[in-house]
Parts: sequence; C-alpha cells; structure tokens
Amino acid sequence: MTALRSALFAAALVLITPPYAVFILFTWVLPRLARYRIISGWSRCMVWLARWICGIRWRVEGLEHLPARPSVILAKHQSAWETLAFQLIFPPQVYLLKRELLWIPFFGWGLAAMSPIAIDRARGRAALRQLAVRGAERLAQGFWVVVFPEGTRIAPGRRRKYQLGGAWLAARTHAPVVPVAHNAGLRWPRNGFLKRPGLITVRIGPVIESAGRTAESINAAAEAWIEEQQSALCPSS
Repeated sequence: MTALRSALFAAALVLITPPYAVFILFTWVLPRLARYRIISGWSRCMVWLARWICGIRWRVEGLEHLPARPSVILAKHQSAWETLAFQLIFPPQVYLLKRELLWIPFFGWGLAAMSPIAIDRARGRAALRQLAVRGAERLAQGFWVVVFPEGTRIAPGRRRKYQLGGAWLAARTHAPVVPVAHNAGLRWPRNGFLKRPGLITVRIGPVIESAGRTAESINAAAEAWIEEQQSALCPSS
C-alpha cells in the first residue's frame, strides 16, 4: 500500500508541476511578495497531496517563539518535505541555496521566481559577500531567510558540521535567529521514492538574539538546541 500511495503521489507531481511552472512564468511582472504567495500555492498543494495520498500528517510545536520581524531560520534538512511545508508554517521566506538548483527544468523556474539567495559555493568569500548583500535585501523586503547550515540533506540520526553562513548573515544584520528541528526524514526519506504514512513533528526553538554576538556563538547556540531536539525526535535512528 505504501508503494502504491507513493506511486500515485509521484504521478500527481508529474501531472501538476509542468503546467504550474509555465503559469509561474507569467508572475514575473508582479512584486516579489505577491509572486511568492502565488508560487507557494504549488508547495501547499504538494503538502496537501502528501497528507491525503501518502498519509503524511504534521504538527508544529513552538509557534509562540516566532518573532514579529523577519528573521533567519536555521533548520535541520532531512528531505524535500520541509522545504515545502515551511512555506505553510512560516511567514514569506527565501532560501539560501546553490545556484545549480535553478537549472532544474520546471522546478528551477519556480524556485528562481521566489527570489532565493543562490550562490556559487566554489567562490568562497565572494559567495559570503553575495549572501550578505542579498540576505540584507530580502530581510528588508519582508522575507525571512531559511538556511540549512549543514548544507545538504542528512538522514535522521546523523549530522554534519554546521556552516557559518546563516549565523554570519544574522550577526551582520542583527536579525533574530529561529532554530528549527524536525523528523521529516522518517516519513519522506532523502532521495527515497517511498513516502511512509505517519506524523512529522516540526519543533521551533526560542529565538537566539544576534545583536552583540559573533557568528560563531550564534551558530553554536543554534546547533546545540537543534541537535538536542533531534535526539528526542529521532530516538531510534
């Protein structure tokens, strides 16, 4: 049954994405926030389909921690699910991502239209400068900035070194940092075709104020909180 549900979800994805991507091309004339709200409809649709076809439910803990102004979200990255569901959970947002993702047909078109901060990781300090400029612009425009500090999807129960990019942006702009943990990888595995029914928990932590702090201390505080929560959310991984 899980395989059948996953196949139906994949078929729905293939049927819906190309025409939606073509429709998105006509939104480029709109202001960024208006464009975002239209394009994020695709993500809402995918999360809804995952719920009703694959049985992937979700709950959010800690919404009371969200600050009133645009912030930097530092989150665990386990699957594609959170990149979709965050658009339902948090205010309008942009992602820090590698520019190669924008080259993916259909998917990349929509991603580019959502005003991401796309960087060339091979450029080192030049990429950081680009992050500083684009990140400050997006925060000023009313967007939140989502950064996966481990840089790639990590299986539940595993971890990688937390990179400083998101914390560095927060330190430079004095934007609040919101740490986020979740266990989406248990239901929607990285590069996995099968989508397993069950409940995903997204846990939002207390705000980490960035004013007067170094990027290193911000990053360390976010990592400590996230990894502590991951131990509880993925105890058997």
